Amino acid sequence: MDLAINPFSSGTRLRVTILRRDMIRAIRACKTAAEERAVVRRECAAIRAAISEGDQDYRHRNMAKLMFIHMLGYPTHFGQMECLKLIAAAGFPEKRIGYLGLMLLLDERQEVLMLVTNSLKQDLNHSNQFIVGLALCALGNICSAEMARDLAPEVERLLQNRDPNTKKKAALCSIRIVRKVPDLAENFMSAAASLLKEKHHGVLISAVQLCMELCKASYETLEYLRKNCLEGLVRILRDVSNSSYAPEYDIGGITDPFLHIRVLKLMRILGQGDADCSEYINDILAQVSTKTESNKNAGNAILYECVETIMGIEATSGLRVLAINILGRFLSNRDNNIRYVALNMLMKAISVDTQAVQRHRATILECVKDADVSIRKRALELVYLLVNDTNVKPLTKELVDYLEVSDQDFKEDLTAKICSIVEKFSMDKLWYLDQMFRVLSLAGNYIKDDVWHALIVLMSNASELQGYSVRSLYKALQASGEQESLVRVAVWCIGEYGEMLVNNLSMLDMEEPITVTESDAVDAVEVALQRYSADVTTRAMCLVSLLKLSSRFPPTSERIKDIVAQNKGNTVLELQQRSIEFSSIIQRHQSIKSSLLERMPVLDEANYLVKRAASTQAAVSSVNSAPAATSGGPLKLPNGVAKPPAAPLADLLDLSSDDAPVTTSAPTTAPNDFLQDLLGIGLTDSSPLGGAPSTSTDILMDLLSIGSSPVQNGPATSNFSLPGIETKPIPVTPQVVDLLDGLSSSTSLPDENAAYPTITAFQSATLKITFSFKKQPGKPQETTINASITNLATTTFTDFVFQAAVPKFIQLRLDPASSSTLPASGNGSVTQSLSVTNNQHGQKPLAMRIRMSYKVNGEDRLEQGQISNFPAGL
Repeated sequence: MDLAINPFSSGTRLRVTILRRDMIRAIRACKTAAEERAVVRRECAAIRAAISEGDQDYRHRNMAKLMFIHMLGYPTHFGQMECLKLIAAAGFPEKRIGYLGLMLLLDERQEVLMLVTNSLKQDLNHSNQFIVGLALCALGNICSAEMARDLAPEVERLLQNRDPNTKKKAALCSIRIVRKVPDLAENFMSAAASLLKEKHHGVLISAVQLCMELCKASYETLEYLRKNCLEGLVRILRDVSNSSYAPEYDIGGITDPFLHIRVLKLMRILGQGDADCSEYINDILAQVSTKTESNKNAGNAILYECVETIMGIEATSGLRVLAINILGRFLSNRDNNIRYVALNMLMKAISVDTQAVQRHRATILECVKDADVSIRKRALELVYLLVNDTNVKPLTKELVDYLEVSDQDFKEDLTAKICSIVEKFSMDKLWYLDQMFRVLSLAGNYIKDDVWHALIVLMSNASELQGYSVRSLYKALQASGEQESLVRVAVWCIGEYGEMLVNNLSMLDMEEPITVTESDAVDAVEVALQRYSADVTTRAMCLVSLLKLSSRFPPTSERIKDIVAQNKGNTVLELQQRSIEFSSIIQRHQSIKSSLLERMPVLDEANYLVKRAASTQAAVSSVNSAPAATSGGPLKLPNGVAKPPAAPLADLLDLSSDDAPVTTSAPTTAPNDFLQDLLGIGLTDSSPLGGAPSTSTDILMDLLSIGSSPVQNGPATSNFSLPGIETKPIPVTPQVVDLLDGLSSSTSLPDENAAYPTITAFQSATLKITFSFKKQPGKPQETTINASITNLATTTFTDFVFQAAVPKFIQLRLDPASSSTLPASGNGSVTQSLSVTNNQHGQKPLAMRIRMSYKVNGEDRLEQGQISNFPAGL
C-alpha cells in the first residue's frame, strides 16, 4: 500500500496516513460491514487527529476523504469547520474542495452556515471567474432565506457579467433565491428579460427557467414578462427551429430540443388565460408543430410539449385540431411510452374538443387490445370518457366482443367499465338486458354484487320483458354455467318466472320459441346447486328457486323435495335450516304453499337506486372522504326522484355517534370508530363460510335473505315469514307454524323457573351466540345478560373479542370473557356477562348491535349482526 508522510506543525513527530485512492480501495475490499466500519473508524480517527493538530498541508485531502465517507452514510459533522477554513483559503484547489464539502456536508438548516455568508460575498466579487462560479454553485445549492436576502444584490449584478458561464450560473442561483424569498422576484425581472437576448444556448435555457420561476412568484412579474418577453421567446423559437445543423447542440438531428421545450413551457405559462398572448404565439406554435420531424424521439418530445402548450392556452380551434391529430399519430407509434403519454394527453384534451378526439376513436379502441397492460387500462379509461348517447352501442359492442378474448387479468377492469357504460347510457331496457346477459355469460365471475342486484330489480319492473329474460338466461346458463353471477341471476329468474319459460309466454317478435319442460327447469337449478356446493349464497338461492318451482310445477314436487332434503345434514346452518323448513312446506303445508310462494312483488326501483347510491357514498366516505361513486357510473333516477344524502350513521338503532354509550372488551378501539364498525360502515365479511352481512342498505339481499341473521323467537303470530319468500297475512294455527316436523329448533325452550326465555341472539355458519337473562328484584330497568358463544367451524378460533353497541337511552357494561379461544366443532363455549340498563323501560325495547372478531390460522376474521328479538319486558 502506498503511504504518504504527513508532517505536523510541531516538526518533531511524523504521522503515516492512507492516501484517498488507497482508502477507497481498502473500503471496497472489505468482505463484511464490520470490516468496512473498522476501516472507516480508523480513517476518521486519523482525520480527527490531523484536524486537532492543525494540519494545513493535507487539509483538502482529508476533506476529500471525509466526503467519500459521508456518501457511504457515516457521520462527518466534525469536518464542517474544516470546510469553512478551506473556503477562506486563497488558492483555487482549497476553495474547490471547501465548496464541494460545503454542499455535501451541510444544508440550509445548519447554524454553521451563517459563518460562511461573508466568505461567499467576497468570492462573488472575486476577480477570478472560476472562484465566482464556485460561490454561485454553492449558493444555488444551500442558500437559506437569510443568505438570499444578504447576497441577492451580488447575484443580480452577476447576471450582467460578460462571461456566459457566470451568467448561466447566476441565473440558476437566482432561481433558488426567488424560491426562498418570492418578494425578491421584482429585483430580477429586468435582468431576466435582458438575458433572453443572449446568443449562448446555456444562458438562454437558464434565463427561460428563471422567467418561469418569476411567473410563479408573483402576478406582477407575470404581467411584466408578458409585455416584455413574448417577442424574444418567439424569436428564439423561430431561430432554433430554422437554424442549420450545429454539432454542439444537435440531438438526433434536432437542434437543441431542451431549449425548444423550455421555451414552449414558458409560452404556456404566459398564454394561459390571456387571449392576446395566445393569439401572438399561435403562428409560431403552428410552425413548430408542422415542421418538427416525428420520426425521431427528440422531435416527438418537442411535438408533445407543443401540444401541451396549445391545450394550455387560448388557442384557435384549428390549432387544437392540429394538436389532437399529432396525438393521434402518436397512438400509431410503436414506442409504448409515446402511446402512453398520448393517451394521457387525450384524456385532458377531451374536455377541450371532444369531436376532434372522437375522430381517433378507432385507434383508441385498438389500444384497448394492446399487449401492454398500462396502455390497455389508460385506453379503456379514455374510451369510457368518449362514450355518449350517439356512439354507446357501437363502442359497447366493440368492448363486449373484446371481453370474450381478453386476458384474465384485464377482464375485471373491462367488465366494470362495460357495466358502468351500459347502466349510464341505457335508454332501451331490451338493449340493457341483452348487454348485461352477454357480460354475465362472458365474465360473470368479475361482476360486482350491486350490478346484478340492479339487473334483478330492473327485470322485476319490466313485466313485458320477464319472459324474454328468463328464456335468455336459461339459454345462457346452459352455455356458460361456470359464471357465478350468471347462475345467481338465472336461478332467481327461473324460480320467479318458471311458467313463462316452460310455456313460452310474453314472446317478443324477434324471439324463436324454445322447448323447455318442467323437468328441464328443475334440472338447471339442480345442476347449479351441485356445481356451487361451496358457495352458500348461490346454494341458498337455488333452494329458494326450487321451493318456488314446487309451487309453479306441482308434478315436480316429489323430486324437488328429495333434492332439497339432501341438505338437511349440511354443516352450514343456513342451508340446513332452509332445507328442513322448505321440505316441511312441500310435504305438510300444501294448503298455504300457493299463497306463501306467490311471485315476488315488483321491487321499488327508485328506492333501490337511492339506497344503492347512499350505501356507496357511505362506503367511499369512510375510506377516503371522497364523493360517492358507484361502480356503475352516475345513477339515472326516475323523474322527480332526488338523490338524498347518505343515511345518518346510526339510523338503524337510533344511535348517535356522538353520545351513544359503547362498551368494548378491546380498550384500544376508539368509541366512534368502533360504533361505525358495528354499523357496517366500510367493513366487509372476511369469512369464507359466510357470516353476518356487512351492510344493511341492500334491500335486494334482504328480500333474498342471503346471509346470516338473528333467529327470531317468541310466540307465533299471524304474519310469519320464511327467508327469501314473499308472504301474505294468513290465519294460522299452532300446528301450521311447526315447520320442523317435530325436530328441535335452534332456539332453546324457556326455562319454567326463569322469567325470560333463552334466545339465539346470533347464528352464522361459524358462530352461535345465545343469551340468557336475569333481573334483580325491584330493579326492572336493569338486566344481566349471560352470553354463551360456540364455535361451529372445524377450526379453533383464537384472539376472540366480543363487542357491542346500544342506543343512547341504554347503558351497557361488558365483563371480561371467560376465554379468548373458541374450541372447534362446538367442543366448549366462551361465556361473557353483559349488564344493561334501559332508561326508557316500558317505552322502548332493547336493541343491540354486536361484532365478533377472531383469528383463524393467523388470519383476521370479522362477523357482526343486529339483535332485535329480545323478549318483551326487558
